[in-house]
Amino acid sequence: MRVFNFSAGPAALPEEVLRQAADEMLDWHGSGMSVMEMSHRGADFMSIHQEALVDLRELLEVPASHHILFLQGGGIGENAIVPMNLFGSKPRADFVITGSWSQKSYKEAQKYGTAHIAASGKTEDGFTRAPARAEWQLSEDPAYVHLCTNETINGVETFDIPDLGDIPLVADASSHILSRPMDIAKYGVLYAGAQKNIGIAGVTVVIVREDMLDRAMAICPSAFEWKTVAENNSMFNTPPTYAIYISGLVFKWLKRQGGLKAMEARNMEKAKLLYDVIDSSGFYINKVERHARSRMNVPFFLADESRNEDFLAGAKARGLLQLKGHKSVGGMRASIYNAVPLEGVKALVEYMKEFEARCA
Repeated sequence: MRVFNFSAGPAALPEEVLRQAADEMLDWHGSGMSVMEMSHRGADFMSIHQEALVDLRELLEVPASHHILFLQGGGIGENAIVPMNLFGSKPRADFVITGSWSQKSYKEAQKYGTAHIAASGKTEDGFTRAPARAEWQLSEDPAYVHLCTNETINGVETFDIPDLGDIPLVADASSHILSRPMDIAKYGVLYAGAQKNIGIAGVTVVIVREDMLDRAMAICPSAFEWKTVAENNSMFNTPPTYAIYISGLVFKWLKRQGGLKAMEARNMEKAKLLYDVIDSSGFYINKVERHARSRMNVPFFLADESRNEDFLAGAKARGLLQLKGHKSVGGMRASIYNAVPLEGVKALVEYMKEFEARCA
């Protein structure tokens, strides 16, 4: 029996994608081979790779000024790869801190240059807000400004993305990419680990503007230097072939759903259902300011945390899995990515209501 999987990542995949991958596992399109066995430079895989690039560019409306790269290392890897690619002439950057992941980016960048906190959304309740552009105190002529546009652990999403003019904006969009349209032209660099809302662990999508390709530090490894990767069409070294294949299937699934505008409407409906049951109750608590609430990652607490284990056990019995919050913040968290169906959120909401009534 398929359960409803609310994991933050690796996360739920569309059932259609899983079934297609299963059907093609031993013989991809009559090739007699699994995608796992193909040469990354052979015609079969090159067609898979190219279709994935074309479909992703179409879904996100990536302008011609930006390259799409398939790398490895995940979002944490990019925390080092970003400064090594951009600190070549100006080894300093500004960071807007909205939660655990932007904190990690800030700390990692300090190994390669000067990292300055331009703004923070931390309050006495933890990270609960997304600082407005008027609050950002940028340093003089930074190499870039870094922002995590959706904090997976803390449930803070930034919706108002400013245009910084000549200062490049770099964003970690790992946990909400493809959940809604985004104006890619505003970003010098946007990156995302796949295992949340794109596909499976192993591939990292990096979207980088052409003029950002000539700024790498001498110490940057060749396999992670964006210019080298772009010049070799993400084939400088063996790419994560199967992860790219799965991502490509997800891109086609998204197109069949109607694209990102349709997904945004669906995600807004799911998020509203869940936040409404939290807000209508004193039994459940979400501390994030409403305008900054993530549509993808919904953390919440039980007012009486002695009931946490009972809540999780009851959820598991109903096939509602992976609801335990991150160890750094506790509580609960429901990650309701694109592949989590509306029926799953309805089932969770019904259980939450019944659990509250039982504990009253």
